[in-house]
Amino acid sequence: MSKKMIGYVISALVIGTLLFLMVKNTVEKPEPIESPVTSVNLQEAEQLEEKEGLEQYSLAPDFTLETLSGDTVILSELKGKKVILNFWATWCPPCKAEMPHMQKFYSKLTDEDQVELIAVNVTDSEKLGISEVENFVKSYQLSFPIPLDETAEVTKKYGVFSMPTTYMIDTQGRIAQKVVGPLDEKTLNELVDFMD
Repeated sequence: MSKKMIGYVISALVIGTLLFLMVKNTVEKPEPIESPVTSVNLQEAEQLEEKEGLEQYSLAPDFTLETLSGDTVILSELKGKKVILNFWATWCPPCKAEMPHMQKFYSKLTDEDQVELIAVNVTDSEKLGISEVENFVKSYQLSFPIPLDETAEVTKKYGVFSMPTTYMIDTQGRIAQKVVGPLDEKTLNELVDFMD
């Protein structure tokens, strides 16, 4: 047998093997299984909607809460201003760390800045309730508005799972950014400058 003939035989065997494997894979390939249609109950749909509502540039969910000083904060009434919406609790060490920075930042704001700092206390999580919040505010000499979320309804609406969590809300009432963890004065200034 010549070398040329051996080359043809090897080529034929390789091609034959490849064809066999291709045919075998096609024949043995299982039919695709259609995924079952799933239905979402109303409660799950609402939860999904709430999560979607917290994406960047979506409208911030409106709320009305009473502050520690007895005033009422309605988020939608702050449209046209940049809003720093902070969620915190007295028992949270990172919240304690960021509060002096928040106060320092707030004390330098002027009417021309068109910036509001709203620090929502998750009162539902406080062991001693409002008295604990009052003592905290006095000890840290905080002067910015502190709405009380006594039922944690607003906290849930904003999907807050760890504290502190801060939402930066632009002048159109949209979520510009979400920050989980403590902020310092420098970062607060940078985040405000970044917003429309």
